[in-house]
Amino acid sequence: MTEPFVIEEIQEKVILVGVSTQDGDDAQDSLAELGELVETAGAKVVGIEIQSRENIHSGTYVGTGKLQEIQEKLSELGATGIVCDDELSPAQLRNIEQVLNCKVMDRTLVILDIFAARASTSEGKIQVELAQLRYRLSRLTGLGISLSRLGGGIGTRGPGEKKLEMDRRLIKTRLSQLKRELGEVRQHREITRAHRSRNRTKVAAIVGYTNAGKSTLLNRLTHANVLEEDKLFATLDPTTRNLKLDSGQEILLTDTVGFIRKLPHHLIEAFRSTLEEAKYADFIIHVVDSSSPQREKQMHIVYETLQNLGISGKKIITLFNKQDKVGQMEFLKDFRADKTLKISAATGDGIDELKSVLEEILREDKQFLEGVFSYDQGGKIPAIRKYGELLEEDYQENGIYIRAFVPAEMYQNLKGNMIS
Repeated sequence: MTEPFVIEEIQEKVILVGVSTQDGDDAQDSLAELGELVETAGAKVVGIEIQSRENIHSGTYVGTGKLQEIQEKLSELGATGIVCDDELSPAQLRNIEQVLNCKVMDRTLVILDIFAARASTSEGKIQVELAQLRYRLSRLTGLGISLSRLGGGIGTRGPGEKKLEMDRRLIKTRLSQLKRELGEVRQHREITRAHRSRNRTKVAAIVGYTNAGKSTLLNRLTHANVLEEDKLFATLDPTTRNLKLDSGQEILLTDTVGFIRKLPHHLIEAFRSTLEEAKYADFIIHVVDSSSPQREKQMHIVYETLQNLGISGKKIITLFNKQDKVGQMEFLKDFRADKTLKISAATGDGIDELKSVLEEILREDKQFLEGVFSYDQGGKIPAIRKYGELLEEDYQENGIYIRAFVPAEMYQNLKGNMIS
C-alpha cells in the first residue's frame, strides 16, 4: 500500500539585523518589535545582530566586515535569510545579496507581507497591493535580472506570485488601475462622511499603536465582533460601529489601522483614505497599552503619525488600557490629551466612566432647551430624541413640556416653535 504524501510547510529561519547610531537609542527595542513582526508573518527568529555605527552604511547597511560575521552566523544557525530593521535601498539590497547569497528582506517588506495576509475587504486588498507594487517598482533596478524575486517576502504572498516577470511597464499599468479603483473607494467614503454630517452624527476615531487594544475596546463598547488577537496588526480593515449611550445620544466609533515604528511611507500613502478617517472625525480616542515599557515611545509615534497626516486641533481622550496587566500603581499622563482615563477593555473596568466622558463631550456642542411644544408641533420631539439628549418629556394640558440638550444649529428653529 502506497504511503500518503505528507506536505509540510518549512518555516523560514531568519536573523534580525539592525544599526545603532548612538548610545541609548531604541535599536534594541526596535529589533524586538521587528522580531514580533517576523513571527506574525510566519518566520522564526534564530539570531539578532546589531552593528554600532555613526550612520547606516550607504552600500551594505551594516558594512562589509559585519556582513562577513552575519554570513558565518547564517551557516552556524541554519538561517535561510536576514531581515534588516530599516528600508533597504536597491543598491543595499543587491550588495547584501551578493555577499550573503540568501534571502534578504527589510522591515517594510515584512509589514507588507502581514498586511497582505490580513486584508479581507476589497478596499484593504487594493491598498495593500498598491503599497506592494510601489515598493517593488522602486527596487526593480536593484534586483537586476532577478525579477523572479518579486514574490520574495515571508511566505511569498501578494502580487509577486501572480506574475514573476513583472517589468516596470506592467507594474505602472497595474498601479494606474488600482489608483482608479481606490479613487472610487475614496468617493464612497466622502459620500458616507457627507451623510453622517447631514445626520449630525458625531464620529470618534480610535487610534493607537498596534496591539494596544483598539479592537477589544470597540467590541466591548459596541459588540462589533472584530477579531481580537495578541498580535501586531491583528486587524487591518477599518470598522465603524454605532454606540448608543444611556442618555440616548449616539456616536459612531471608527477603528483605524494600528501605528508602528518606521511605518513605511508606501503604506501611509496607500492607506491614506483609511487613516484619514481620523482627520474627518470630530474627536480622537487614543488607546495606549499601559503595560508596555515602551508606551511613551509608542505614544510619541502615534502623535507623530497623526501630525504627518495633517491631523491636529481635535479633542483627544487618551485611554491607558490593559490596567489588568499593570502590576503596580504607576503615574500615567498624556499632556497632549484633553482627558485621560485608566481602563481595561478586556475586563470592562473604566468603561462606564468612558461612556460618561463621551456623554459630556457630545453635550459640549449642544445648547440647553426648555419649554412647551403645542401638540401640533409634536413632530419635533423625535428629532430632538435622535440628534439631541432628551432629559425630560411631560405631556401636559397645553402641550408637551421638554428639557433637552440640542445641536446648536437646531436650537433657534426649535425655540421659535415653542409656545412658552
